[in-house]
Amino acid sequence: MSTDLSDQAQDRPELRRAIEELADAGFVGIQLRVNDERGEWVGGAGSSELGGSAGTLTDGHFRIGSSTKSFVATSVLLLVAEGRIGLDTPAADHLPEFGLDRRITVRMLLQHTSGIFNHTGELYEDGTIVLGVPWQGKEWVENRFRTYLPEELVRLSLSKPARFAPGTGWSYANTNYVLARLVIERVTGRSFAEELRRLVLGPLGMTGTLAPGASPEIPEPHNHGYYRYQDAGEERTVDVTRQNPSWVGAGGDMISTTRDLHRYFSALMGGRLLPPELLAEMRTPEATAGYGLGVFAQETAGGTVFHHNGATMGSAALMYGTPDGSRTLTAGLTWVDDADLSIAPAFLTAQQRFVDEVLCGKLGR
Repeated sequence: MSTDLSDQAQDRPELRRAIEELADAGFVGIQLRVNDERGEWVGGAGSSELGGSAGTLTDGHFRIGSSTKSFVATSVLLLVAEGRIGLDTPAADHLPEFGLDRRITVRMLLQHTSGIFNHTGELYEDGTIVLGVPWQGKEWVENRFRTYLPEELVRLSLSKPARFAPGTGWSYANTNYVLARLVIERVTGRSFAEELRRLVLGPLGMTGTLAPGASPEIPEPHNHGYYRYQDAGEERTVDVTRQNPSWVGAGGDMISTTRDLHRYFSALMGGRLLPPELLAEMRTPEATAGYGLGVFAQETAGGTVFHHNGATMGSAALMYGTPDGSRTLTAGLTWVDDADLSIAPAFLTAQQRFVDEVLCGKLGR
């Protein structure tokens, strides 16, 4: 295990300890970027490949999972600012081919209050699991380069009963964002990737971020992520760095770097992307899970912070910021994933540890 730190980072031993402990807890590689009143700290721990001797990258590309949703929501809100989308317009007005419940608005898609079944599966209150698109075990491994069309994912969701009447509950569903991205494309007549570059990536100078669509490729340099599964009674581990992310679609398919995530979230929280009234809409949480429009609001000992973390097979992103964008924490993590989500407790610990040390100031002072 090795750690690589930027020159200005030598006075942050608490952050160095945190990422080294995460590497010891089972993560293959960790790259962390902190921007706060003490400047910028960049560090990495672990290895770029499982069992390898090369240290991890500190600004490599990684799959950001559900952090994608924040970019989709911001793009929708920028189109609202342009007068091209109404937040409270029925989504069916833009996508009539699906026969959506007309009570479902664009806002409900962004806030997960539509009630639509999640195409990646649902866990109900009584413990019942209803499967959707395969994303676990040998079946996913063997089909990890398959392409799913967004329309296919939507129709799968709509073939299942709604979880609740639109606007009467909250349930996190990747399909909401598949639909939101389709709204963007229908309104503009261009691909989401093109609109993302026009609205966000270009203005902010973000060169390491992309919406890959169905491409399994990830730009160099990058750390590697893995998946462990059972095959005929034997445990196998495969490199899943290359994978087709269309099974989750706009719910979590993007790729970025810690530098770009910092640039984006600092600008977003600092009011440099959205008009004040739309940023306020974005950051107004519903009561169930504290979810606004593409961001979570979290109360901490240091005050409110906003975030949208994400995880996909073997890779995850952390993206946190203070309300004024002056402090951000962005991270990319890679590990050996499995159907039991064995890394989940360590992932949750990582999130809390970083929030405590960077955004709450509990340690290192």
